[in-house]
Amino acid sequence: MNTLPRRLGLWSTAGIVIGITIGSGIFRTPAGIAQLVPDPRLLLMLWVGGGLLSLCGALSFAELAAMLPQSGGFYAYLREGWGRPVAFLFGWSELVLIRANALGGMAIVFGEYALRTAGIDPTTHVFAARTIAATAIAFAAAANIRGVVLGARIVGFSTAAKMAALAGIALSAFALGSAHGAHWSHLSAASSSTSAVSVGSIGLALVSVLYAYDGFGDVSFAGGEVESPGRTLPRAIILGTVAIILTYVLTNIAYLYVLPIGAVARSPLVAADVMQTVFGRAGAVAVSLVVMISTFSAVNGVTLSAPRIFFAMAEDRLFFSALGRVHPRFHTPYVAILISALLGMALVMSRTFEALSSTMVLAVWPFYALTVAALFRLRRRRPDAVRPYRVAGYPFVPAIFIATVVWFIVNALITSPISTATTFALILLGFPVYFFSFARHEFR
Repeated sequence: MNTLPRRLGLWSTAGIVIGITIGSGIFRTPAGIAQLVPDPRLLLMLWVGGGLLSLCGALSFAELAAMLPQSGGFYAYLREGWGRPVAFLFGWSELVLIRANALGGMAIVFGEYALRTAGIDPTTHVFAARTIAATAIAFAAAANIRGVVLGARIVGFSTAAKMAALAGIALSAFALGSAHGAHWSHLSAASSSTSAVSVGSIGLALVSVLYAYDGFGDVSFAGGEVESPGRTLPRAIILGTVAIILTYVLTNIAYLYVLPIGAVARSPLVAADVMQTVFGRAGAVAVSLVVMISTFSAVNGVTLSAPRIFFAMAEDRLFFSALGRVHPRFHTPYVAILISALLGMALVMSRTFEALSSTMVLAVWPFYALTVAALFRLRRRRPDAVRPYRVAGYPFVPAIFIATVVWFIVNALITSPISTATTFALILLGFPVYFFSFARHEFR
Protein backbone atom coordinates (compact mmCIF):
# COMPACT_ATOMS: atom_id res chain seq x y z
CA MET A 1 0.00 0.00 0.00
CA ASN A 2 1.38 3.46 -0.93
CA THR A 3 1.28 5.20 2.44
CA LEU A 4 3.78 7.47 4.14
CA PRO A 5 4.16 6.95 7.93
CA ARG A 6 3.77 9.89 10.33
CA ARG A 7 7.20 10.38 11.93
CA LEU A 8 7.80 14.15 12.09
CA GLY A 9 7.33 15.92 15.44
CA LEU A 10 7.09 19.63 16.29
CA TRP A 11 10.79 20.47 16.33
CA SER A 12 11.57 18.46 13.20
CA THR A 13 8.65 20.14 11.44
CA ALA A 14 9.59 23.67 12.61
CA GLY A 15 13.19 22.90 11.64
CA ILE A 16 12.05 22.08 8.11
CA VAL A 17 10.22 25.44 7.91
CA ILE A 18 13.35 27.33 8.97
CA GLY A 19 15.72 25.08 7.05
CA ILE A 20 13.89 25.51 3.75
CA THR A 21 13.37 29.25 4.14
CA ILE A 22 16.75 30.44 5.39
CA GLY A 23 18.96 29.48 2.51
CA SER A 24 20.85 31.67 0.11
CA GLY A 25 18.63 34.78 0.23
CA ILE A 26 19.91 36.44 3.39
CA PHE A 27 23.50 36.13 2.12
CA ARG A 28 22.95 37.01 -1.53
CA THR A 29 20.07 39.46 -1.92
CA PRO A 30 20.89 42.45 0.36
CA ALA A 31 23.19 44.04 -2.25
CA GLY A 32 20.51 44.05 -4.95
CA ILE A 33 17.91 45.36 -2.51
CA ALA A 34 20.24 48.16 -1.40
CA GLN A 35 20.84 49.14 -5.04
CA LEU A 36 17.10 49.50 -5.63
CA VAL A 37 16.30 51.02 -2.22
CA PRO A 38 19.41 52.95 -1.03
CA ASP A 39 17.84 54.04 2.26
CA PRO A 40 18.64 51.84 5.29
CA ARG A 41 15.39 52.67 7.04
CA LEU A 42 13.31 51.79 4.00
CA LEU A 43 15.43 48.69 3.43
CA LEU A 44 14.74 47.45 6.96
CA MET A 45 11.06 48.28 6.54
CA LEU A 46 11.01 46.05 3.45
CA TRP A 47 12.48 43.17 5.42
CA VAL A 48 9.97 43.69 8.22
CA GLY A 49 7.12 44.12 5.72
CA GLY A 50 8.12 41.01 3.80
CA GLY A 51 8.22 39.12 7.06
CA LEU A 52 4.79 40.35 8.16
CA LEU A 53 3.40 39.46 4.73
CA SER A 54 4.87 35.98 5.08
CA LEU A 55 3.39 35.70 8.57
CA CYS A 56 -0.06 36.60 7.17
CA GLY A 57 0.40 33.80 4.67
CA ALA A 58 1.74 31.42 7.31
CA LEU A 59 -1.23 32.05 9.61
CA SER A 60 -3.60 31.33 6.72
CA PHE A 61 -1.67 28.23 5.66
CA ALA A 62 -1.72 26.99 9.26
CA GLU A 63 -5.53 26.74 9.19
CA LEU A 64 -5.46 24.90 5.87
CA ALA A 65 -2.69 22.59 7.06
CA ALA A 66 -4.62 21.70 10.22
CA MET A 67 -7.84 21.17 8.27
CA LEU A 68 -6.24 19.14 5.45
CA PRO A 69 -3.14 17.41 6.90
CA GLN A 70 -2.28 15.60 3.68
CA SER A 71 0.91 15.06 1.69
CA GLY A 72 1.08 17.58 -1.13
CA GLY A 73 0.26 20.64 0.97
CA PHE A 74 -0.58 23.51 -1.37
CA TYR A 75 -1.71 21.04 -4.00
CA ALA A 76 -4.29 19.54 -1.64
CA TYR A 77 -5.54 22.98 -0.56
CA LEU A 78 -5.90 24.17 -4.17
CA ARG A 79 -7.63 20.93 -5.16
CA GLU A 80 -10.19 21.24 -2.40
CA GLY A 81 -10.65 24.99 -2.80
CA TRP A 82 -10.52 25.52 -6.57
CA GLY A 83 -10.78 22.11 -8.16
CA ARG A 84 -8.56 19.66 -10.00
CA PRO A 85 -7.50 21.86 -12.97
CA VAL A 86 -6.02 24.59 -10.74
CA ALA A 87 -4.41 21.99 -8.48
CA PHE A 88 -2.83 20.33 -11.50
CA LEU A 89 -1.58 23.71 -12.74
CA PHE A 90 0.23 24.20 -9.45
CA GLY A 91 1.80 20.76 -9.58
CA TRP A 92 2.82 21.34 -13.20
CA SER A 93 4.42 24.65 -12.26
CA GLU A 94 6.21 23.04 -9.35
CA LEU A 95 7.66 20.43 -11.69
CA VAL A 96 8.73 22.60 -14.64
CA LEU A 97 9.50 25.91 -12.91
CA ILE A 98 9.22 26.46 -9.19
CA ARG A 99 11.09 23.82 -7.22
CA ALA A 100 13.69 23.02 -9.84
CA ASN A 101 14.61 26.73 -10.05
CA ALA A 102 14.60 27.06 -6.25
CA LEU A 103 16.72 23.95 -5.82
CA GLY A 104 19.14 25.08 -8.51
CA GLY A 105 19.50 28.60 -7.10
CA MET A 106 20.28 27.39 -3.60
CA ALA A 107 22.72 24.77 -4.84
CA ILE A 108 24.60 27.30 -6.98
CA VAL A 109 25.22 29.48 -3.94
CA PHE A 110 26.45 26.38 -2.09
CA GLY A 111 28.90 25.65 -4.89
CA GLU A 112 30.16 29.23 -5.09
CA TYR A 113 30.81 29.48 -1.37
CA ALA A 114 32.45 26.06 -1.31
CA LEU A 115 35.04 27.43 -3.74
CA ARG A 116 35.30 30.67 -1.75
CA THR A 117 36.08 28.66 1.38
CA ALA A 118 38.91 26.94 -0.49
CA GLY A 119 40.28 30.30 -1.61
CA ILE A 120 39.13 29.87 -5.21
CA ASP A 121 37.26 32.63 -7.06
CA PRO A 122 33.92 31.13 -8.20
CA THR A 123 33.50 33.77 -10.93
CA THR A 124 36.48 32.32 -12.80
CA HIS A 125 35.57 28.68 -12.10
CA VAL A 126 31.88 28.64 -12.97
CA PHE A 127 31.81 25.02 -14.13
CA ALA A 128 33.48 23.82 -10.92
CA ALA A 129 30.96 25.71 -8.79
CA ARG A 130 28.05 24.25 -10.71
CA THR A 131 29.47 20.73 -10.54
CA ILE A 132 29.72 21.04 -6.75
CA ALA A 133 26.12 22.34 -6.73
CA ALA A 134 24.87 19.37 -8.73
CA THR A 135 26.71 17.00 -6.38
CA ALA A 136 25.01 18.61 -3.38
CA ILE A 137 21.59 18.02 -4.97
CA ALA A 138 22.49 14.38 -5.66
CA PHE A 139 23.61 13.86 -2.05
CA ALA A 140 20.43 15.45 -0.66
CA ALA A 141 18.31 13.23 -2.91
CA ALA A 142 20.11 10.10 -1.73
CA ALA A 143 19.67 11.08 1.93
CA ASN A 144 15.95 11.72 1.51
CA ILE A 145 15.37 8.50 -0.41
CA ARG A 146 17.05 6.74 2.51
CA GLY A 147 14.31 8.06 4.80
CA VAL A 148 12.28 11.09 5.83
CA VAL A 149 13.63 10.96 9.39
CA LEU A 150 17.24 11.03 8.13
CA GLY A 151 16.37 13.92 5.81
CA ALA A 152 14.65 15.81 8.61
CA ARG A 153 17.62 15.22 10.94
CA ILE A 154 19.99 16.67 8.36
CA VAL A 155 17.72 19.71 8.06
CA GLY A 156 17.46 19.96 11.83
CA PHE A 157 21.21 19.76 12.41
CA SER A 158 22.13 22.21 9.67
CA THR A 159 19.31 24.57 10.71
CA ALA A 160 20.61 24.69 14.29
CA ALA A 161 24.14 25.29 12.98
CA LYS A 162 23.18 28.16 10.68
CA MET A 163 20.90 29.83 13.24
CA ALA A 164 23.79 29.79 15.70
CA ALA A 165 26.15 31.11 13.04
CA LEU A 166 23.80 33.93 12.01
CA ALA A 167 23.47 34.91 15.65
CA GLY A 168 27.26 34.84 15.85
CA ILE A 169 27.57 37.19 12.87
CA ALA A 170 25.18 39.67 14.46
CA LEU A 171 26.69 39.49 17.95
CA SER A 172 30.27 39.80 16.71
CA ALA A 173 29.30 42.74 14.50
CA PHE A 174 27.67 44.55 17.42
CA ALA A 175 30.40 43.67 19.92
CA LEU A 176 33.51 44.22 17.79
CA GLY A 177 32.39 46.28 14.82
CA SER A 178 32.93 49.70 16.41
CA ALA A 179 36.70 49.13 16.36
CA HIS A 180 36.53 48.66 12.59
CA GLY A 181 34.41 51.60 11.50
CA ALA A 182 30.95 50.31 12.41
CA HIS A 183 28.50 52.95 13.60
CA TRP A 184 24.79 53.21 14.36
CA SER A 185 24.60 56.27 12.10
CA HIS A 186 24.78 53.86 9.12
CA LEU A 187 21.22 52.85 9.90
CA SER A 188 19.92 56.36 9.32
CA ALA A 189 22.30 57.71 6.65
CA ALA A 190 20.76 57.24 3.22
CA SER A 191 22.72 57.06 -0.03
CA SER A 192 22.82 60.13 -2.25
CA SER A 193 20.59 58.28 -4.75
CA THR A 194 17.71 57.89 -2.30
CA SER A 195 15.60 60.35 -4.27
CA ALA A 196 15.51 57.86 -7.14
CA VAL A 197 13.49 55.33 -5.15
CA SER A 198 10.12 54.71 -6.80
CA VAL A 199 7.18 52.43 -6.26
CA GLY A 200 8.48 50.27 -9.10
CA SER A 201 11.91 50.00 -7.46
CA ILE A 202 10.31 49.02 -4.17
CA GLY A 203 8.33 46.35 -6.00
CA LEU A 204 11.47 44.97 -7.65
CA ALA A 205 13.29 44.98 -4.32
CA LEU A 206 10.36 43.07 -2.85
CA VAL A 207 11.07 40.27 -5.33
CA SER A 208 14.41 39.65 -3.61
CA VAL A 209 12.87 39.98 -0.15
CA LEU A 210 10.16 37.45 -1.02
CA TYR A 211 12.78 35.09 -2.43
CA ALA A 212 14.49 35.14 0.96
CA TYR A 213 11.18 34.50 2.77
CA ASP A 214 9.92 31.82 0.40
CA GLY A 215 9.37 28.49 2.08
CA PHE A 216 7.24 29.44 5.10
CA GLY A 217 4.52 26.95 4.13
CA ASP A 218 6.51 24.27 2.34
CA VAL A 219 6.47 21.87 5.27
CA SER A 220 2.78 21.34 4.47
CA PHE A 221 3.93 19.24 1.51
CA ALA A 222 4.88 16.58 4.03
CA GLY A 223 1.66 17.01 6.03
CA GLY A 224 0.83 13.33 5.62
CA GLU A 225 3.99 12.43 7.58
CA VAL A 226 3.55 14.80 10.56
CA GLU A 227 2.54 13.45 13.95
CA SER A 228 -0.68 14.99 15.37
CA PRO A 229 -0.87 17.29 12.33
CA GLY A 230 -3.85 19.35 13.51
CA ARG A 231 -1.77 20.58 16.44
CA THR A 232 1.80 20.25 15.15
CA LEU A 233 1.55 21.88 11.70
CA PRO A 234 0.08 25.26 12.79
CA ARG A 235 2.52 25.57 15.69
CA ALA A 236 5.51 24.64 13.53
CA ILE A 237 4.59 27.02 10.69
CA ILE A 238 3.99 29.99 13.00
CA LEU A 239 7.00 29.28 15.24
CA GLY A 240 9.30 28.86 12.26
CA THR A 241 8.08 32.01 10.49
CA VAL A 242 8.49 34.23 13.55
CA ALA A 243 12.02 32.91 14.08
CA ILE A 244 12.86 33.69 10.44
CA ILE A 245 11.59 37.29 10.66
CA LEU A 246 13.63 37.98 13.78
CA THR A 247 16.73 36.41 12.24
CA TYR A 248 16.48 38.37 8.98
CA VAL A 249 15.89 41.74 10.60
CA LEU A 250 18.67 41.27 13.15
CA THR A 251 21.11 40.15 10.45
CA ASN A 252 20.35 43.14 8.22
CA ILE A 253 20.80 45.52 11.15
CA ALA A 254 24.21 43.93 11.72
CA TYR A 255 25.13 44.35 8.04
CA LEU A 256 24.17 48.03 8.10
CA TYR A 257 25.87 48.67 11.42
CA VAL A 258 29.23 47.54 9.99
CA LEU A 259 28.84 48.78 6.40
CA PRO A 260 27.07 51.91 5.14
CA ILE A 261 24.25 51.37 2.68
CA GLY A 262 26.44 52.25 -0.30
CA ALA A 263 28.98 49.59 0.64
CA VAL A 264 26.20 47.02 1.10
CA ALA A 265 24.94 47.83 -2.41
CA ARG A 266 28.42 47.10 -3.81
CA SER A 267 28.81 43.83 -1.90
CA PRO A 268 27.16 40.75 -3.45
CA LEU A 269 28.68 38.64 -0.65
CA VAL A 270 27.80 41.06 2.13
CA ALA A 271 28.03 38.57 4.98
CA ALA A 272 31.58 37.64 4.00
CA ASP A 273 32.55 41.32 3.68
CA VAL A 274 31.09 42.14 7.09
CA MET A 275 33.00 39.32 8.74
CA GLN A 276 36.18 40.21 6.87
CA THR A 277 35.85 43.77 8.17
CA VAL A 278 35.59 42.50 11.74
CA PHE A 279 37.92 39.48 11.72
CA GLY A 280 39.93 39.67 8.50
CA ARG A 281 40.35 36.81 6.04
CA ALA A 282 39.52 34.20 8.68
CA GLY A 283 36.13 35.83 9.19
CA ALA A 284 35.33 35.67 5.47
CA VAL A 285 36.24 31.97 5.38
CA ALA A 286 34.15 31.27 8.47
CA VAL A 287 31.05 32.94 7.07
CA SER A 288 31.54 31.11 3.78
CA LEU A 289 31.30 27.88 5.75
CA VAL A 290 28.09 29.21 7.32
CA VAL A 291 26.61 29.89 3.90
CA MET A 292 27.51 26.37 2.81
CA ILE A 293 25.68 24.96 5.84
CA SER A 294 22.72 27.26 5.25
CA THR A 295 22.30 26.55 1.58
CA PHE A 296 22.77 22.81 1.94
CA SER A 297 20.13 22.81 4.65
CA ALA A 298 17.75 24.54 2.24
CA VAL A 299 18.64 22.18 -0.62
CA ASN A 300 17.96 19.21 1.64
CA GLY A 301 14.71 20.72 2.92
CA VAL A 302 13.36 21.35 -0.58
CA THR A 303 14.42 17.84 -1.63
CA LEU A 304 12.47 16.47 1.33
CA SER A 305 9.28 18.50 0.90
CA ALA A 306 8.63 19.27 -2.77
CA PRO A 307 8.49 15.71 -4.20
CA ARG A 308 5.50 15.04 -1.93
CA ILE A 309 3.46 17.21 -4.32
CA PHE A 310 4.13 14.87 -7.22
CA PHE A 311 3.50 11.86 -4.98
CA ALA A 312 0.10 13.25 -3.92
CA MET A 313 -0.81 14.11 -7.53
CA ALA A 314 0.07 10.62 -8.74
CA GLU A 315 -2.07 9.18 -5.94
CA ASP A 316 -4.97 11.28 -7.30
CA ARG A 317 -4.23 10.09 -10.85
CA LEU A 318 -3.33 13.64 -11.81
CA PHE A 319 0.26 12.81 -12.70
CA PHE A 320 2.26 9.90 -13.99
CA SER A 321 1.67 6.87 -11.79
CA ALA A 322 5.40 6.17 -11.37
CA LEU A 323 5.71 9.34 -9.27
CA GLY A 324 3.45 7.74 -6.67
CA ARG A 325 5.74 4.79 -6.02
CA VAL A 326 6.95 4.33 -2.43
CA HIS A 327 10.30 2.66 -1.84
CA PRO A 328 9.64 -0.86 -0.48
CA ARG A 329 12.38 -0.57 2.16
CA PHE A 330 12.69 3.12 3.02
CA HIS A 331 9.00 4.10 2.60
CA THR A 332 9.75 7.34 0.74
CA PRO A 333 8.48 8.64 -2.66
CA TYR A 334 11.79 7.81 -4.30
CA VAL A 335 10.78 8.31 -7.94
CA ALA A 336 9.42 11.79 -7.23
CA ILE A 337 12.60 12.66 -5.33
CA LEU A 338 14.77 11.46 -8.22
CA ILE A 339 12.81 13.46 -10.82
CA SER A 340 13.03 16.64 -8.74
CA ALA A 341 16.76 16.18 -8.22
CA LEU A 342 17.48 15.54 -11.90
CA LEU A 343 15.58 18.66 -12.98
CA GLY A 344 17.39 20.75 -10.37
CA MET A 345 20.77 19.41 -11.51
CA ALA A 346 19.95 20.23 -15.13
CA LEU A 347 19.06 23.84 -14.28
CA VAL A 348 22.17 24.22 -12.11
CA MET A 349 24.32 23.48 -15.11
CA SER A 350 22.46 25.84 -17.45
CA ARG A 351 21.17 28.97 -15.62
CA THR A 352 22.48 31.74 -13.36
CA PHE A 353 21.44 32.34 -9.77
CA GLU A 354 19.64 35.57 -10.71
CA ALA A 355 17.60 33.87 -13.44
CA LEU A 356 16.72 30.94 -11.20
CA SER A 357 15.65 33.03 -8.21
CA SER A 358 13.54 35.55 -10.15
CA THR A 359 11.72 32.82 -12.09
CA MET A 360 10.95 30.95 -8.90
CA VAL A 361 9.44 34.00 -7.16
CA LEU A 362 7.30 35.01 -10.14
CA ALA A 363 6.01 31.47 -10.53
CA VAL A 364 5.20 30.54 -6.95
CA TRP A 365 3.73 33.61 -5.25
CA PRO A 366 0.56 33.78 -7.42
CA PHE A 367 -0.19 30.25 -6.19
CA TYR A 368 0.37 31.40 -2.62
CA ALA A 369 -2.36 33.99 -3.16
CA LEU A 370 -4.69 31.41 -4.73
CA THR A 371 -4.05 29.04 -1.84
CA VAL A 372 -4.91 31.69 0.75
CA ALA A 373 -7.98 32.65 -1.29
CA ALA A 374 -9.07 29.00 -1.07
CA LEU A 375 -9.43 29.59 2.66
CA PHE A 376 -12.41 31.89 2.01
CA ARG A 377 -14.07 29.34 -0.29
CA LEU A 378 -13.58 26.48 2.13
CA ARG A 379 -14.97 28.53 5.03
CA ARG A 380 -18.16 29.02 2.98
CA ARG A 381 -18.39 25.56 1.38
CA ARG A 382 -17.38 23.52 4.44
CA PRO A 383 -18.48 25.48 7.50
CA ASP A 384 -18.73 22.34 9.62
CA ALA A 385 -15.29 20.94 8.77
CA VAL A 386 -12.99 20.20 11.70
CA ARG A 387 -10.57 23.11 12.08
CA PRO A 388 -8.15 22.55 14.99
CA TYR A 389 -6.74 26.00 14.25
CA ARG A 390 -8.45 29.10 12.83
CA VAL A 391 -6.42 31.95 11.42
CA ALA A 392 -6.16 34.91 13.76
CA GLY A 393 -7.51 38.16 12.31
CA TYR A 394 -9.77 36.52 9.71
CA PRO A 395 -10.76 37.86 7.18
CA PHE A 396 -8.30 40.76 7.29
CA VAL A 397 -5.06 38.77 7.60
CA PRO A 398 -5.63 36.60 4.49
CA ALA A 399 -7.09 39.59 2.58
CA ILE A 400 -3.95 41.67 3.24
CA PHE A 401 -1.80 38.82 1.97
CA ILE A 402 -3.81 38.40 -1.25
CA ALA A 403 -3.95 42.14 -2.00
CA THR A 404 -0.20 42.55 -1.53
CA VAL A 405 0.63 39.63 -3.80
CA VAL A 406 -1.70 41.00 -6.50
CA TRP A 407 0.11 44.35 -6.32
CA PHE A 408 3.46 42.58 -6.55
CA ILE A 409 2.37 40.67 -9.68
CA VAL A 410 1.00 43.78 -11.39
CA ASN A 411 4.22 45.65 -10.63
CA ALA A 412 6.27 42.78 -12.10
CA LEU A 413 4.22 42.85 -15.29
CA ILE A 414 4.84 46.60 -15.61
CA THR A 415 8.54 46.67 -14.73
CA SER A 416 9.66 43.32 -16.26
CA PRO A 417 6.98 42.45 -18.84
CA ILE A 418 8.94 39.99 -20.98
CA SER A 419 10.33 37.71 -18.27
CA THR A 420 7.11 37.85 -16.28
CA ALA A 421 4.92 37.07 -19.30
CA THR A 422 7.23 34.20 -20.31
CA THR A 423 7.00 32.68 -16.85
CA PHE A 424 3.20 32.93 -16.81
CA ALA A 425 2.99 31.45 -20.33
CA LEU A 426 4.93 28.38 -19.17
CA ILE A 427 2.58 28.03 -16.22
CA LEU A 428 -0.54 28.27 -18.40
CA LEU A 429 0.79 25.56 -20.70
CA GLY A 430 -0.26 23.22 -17.92
CA PHE A 431 -3.93 23.65 -18.80
CA PRO A 432 -3.74 21.92 -22.21
CA VAL A 433 -1.57 19.20 -20.65
CA TYR A 434 -4.22 18.63 -18.02
CA PHE A 435 -7.22 18.57 -20.38
CA PHE A 436 -5.42 16.37 -22.90
CA SER A 437 -3.89 13.84 -20.51
CA PHE A 438 -5.55 13.86 -17.08
CA ALA A 439 -8.97 15.56 -17.11
CA ARG A 440 -10.84 12.29 -17.68
CA HIS A 441 -9.00 10.28 -15.03
CA GLU A 442 -11.08 9.22 -12.08
CA PHE A 443 -10.24 10.94 -8.80
CA ARG A 444 -9.20 8.58 -6.03
